[in-house]
Amino acid sequence: MMGWGWSWRLRCCGHHAASLAGIRGVHGGSGGGWAGAIGGRAAAAGKVHCSLLKPMFLRNSVSAHLCRPQSRLLHSSLVACCYSKTNSEAKYKDPFKLGSNDLKNLYEDIKKELFITTQELKEMCEYYFDGKGKALRPMLVVLMARACNIHHNNCRDMHPAQRSIAVIAEMIHTASLVHDDVIDGSNSRRGKKTVNQIWGERKAVLAGDYILSAASVALARVGNATVISVLSQVIEDLVRGEFLQLGSKENENERFAHYLEKTFKKTASLIANSCKAVSILACPDPKVHEIAYQYGKNIGIAFQLIDDVLDFTSCADQLGKPAAADLKLGLATGPVLFACQQFPELNALIMRRFSLAGDVERAWQYVRQSDGVHQTTYLAQRYCSEAIREISKLQPSPERDALIQLTETVLTRDK
Repeated sequence: MMGWGWSWRLRCCGHHAASLAGIRGVHGGSGGGWAGAIGGRAAAAGKVHCSLLKPMFLRNSVSAHLCRPQSRLLHSSLVACCYSKTNSEAKYKDPFKLGSNDLKNLYEDIKKELFITTQELKEMCEYYFDGKGKALRPMLVVLMARACNIHHNNCRDMHPAQRSIAVIAEMIHTASLVHDDVIDGSNSRRGKKTVNQIWGERKAVLAGDYILSAASVALARVGNATVISVLSQVIEDLVRGEFLQLGSKENENERFAHYLEKTFKKTASLIANSCKAVSILACPDPKVHEIAYQYGKNIGIAFQLIDDVLDFTSCADQLGKPAAADLKLGLATGPVLFACQQFPELNALIMRRFSLAGDVERAWQYVRQSDGVHQTTYLAQRYCSEAIREISKLQPSPERDALIQLTETVLTRDK
């Protein structure tokens, strides 16, 4: 075998709830790091039959089968398998219907937090809070809150402070979008012009700052020091993640670890820590806090992996932003890094961040000719499988099952 890509020995479904040594180790609540994944340590926990092996390129017949275009179907069997072990007679609830009451007036409540007297600043700050976003993060937060409440004392009622976390999470996420668009020089977001495109970069930076400050005030009102500390970590991770994105690794074996660390900090940290925050408000059990955190971390990384796949498989109209946007920004995401195994000439393009004429087009073609998209999709499936494994530790409830269902939504979305 050659290269440094990823391969797993998969024995599903009976033992699919594996301890993914590298995946679980990185960015976990108690540390760990990617030594297990990059260095090749296999899982060593109990009766594990689904282990992360030493990095190798996915070229054997099993891997080829799993990484076909139809490989997303694999996740359905993983979900069904995991779910049958917990509550085989029940049916999934629609997560968005189940959480709709808790998210009613979400954007109106956010606008109340953004108490602004200056009309222009008001328009800028409220620009993305138009009710047209997916609101995936608030949905995950409210479902996690109820699932943890039921697990702890069989009470479905959500505490007002828990709903505040959903509001705060969406505010932090949106502020990061405003800042990202400035850094990237983006001119479209969610199918419309960006804040920086309309009002200019300087004012856009200030608008993002203001949204963050309003979120911080709302967080302070929650009044729980541990929750404040947990969510403050998100802002630090966002900044560190952006710095990671601005850099690159010359060593090919370090690039994937760099990419996944950046993915966690820029995307998954917010989901992981928001889920952990509502679990802290639900009950005092650290084991529940870790379950919530691990679920959020894994589904968050999977979400970004699929987002990186869509940059190569969806048109601009579906995404609401230009296709191949990451390549144009000089970013080597999962599909590109996997494609390097079949097309080593990509390495030179990565190191110069696709800056020469024709680099973006060449990289695009290499990725499309490789199985990088399928391997990235498969990796996302594995993260979702781990998210399911974690959340299945909670007591059965419609909310817990909806969180399982959301892993399927993450994997099958097209925008």
